Amino acid sequence: MRNATLLLLAATIGLSACGGRNEAPPSGNTATPAGPLSDNAMVNMASNAMTGPGAEASLQTAQGTPAGTARVTESGGALRVSLTVEGLPPGEHGVHIHMTGKCEAPGFESAGGHWNPSGKKHGLESPQGQHAGDMPNLIVGQDGHGALDYVLKGGILAELLDTDGAAFVVHAARDDQKTDPSGASGGRIACGVFHATPG
Repeated sequence: MRNATLLLLAATIGLSACGGRNEAPPSGNTATPAGPLSDNAMVNMASNAMTGPGAEASLQTAQGTPAGTARVTESGGALRVSLTVEGLPPGEHGVHIHMTGKCEAPGFESAGGHWNPSGKKHGLESPQGQHAGDMPNLIVGQDGHGALDYVLKGGILAELLDTDGAAFVVHAARDDQKTDPSGASGGRIACGVFHATPG
């Protein structure tokens, strides 16, 4: 009987040792398996990948009304333009970086032609293009707001911020992406001069 009692006690201790563990985890930092990235996390990662030195232009209409912001960021040998606009006519508008950092109303002709340090022809569809400052058309909604994000196909920040600077211009009409020198995009309805921003 005494032997049977000892065997039963030993078995109980063994089962307790091998069963589920209810003890508290050790204090301090513990690793947690990473789950899938949220959409916001992926957007933030993409945004962070393009951070670096850059330039910013505050856009205004011919009447001096604020019309949005164009930001250029240099990273990995490319220039990314992030554009947001407000208070502009609905529809498609040609948008470009222009070669001179001067925005004199009402026509903004002071901004000169398109930024084109490599001497190309105009237009994303031109076999001899494109200008470094050429971009897809901006679509403005009925509320006057629009946005565009684009990586330029040429040029570097040092060229953009040279001695006579550069400007961002929004045109009245859509750019046909092939007619030299400006895609038949009409008059200039908003303009902003680029200024360097820290990385």
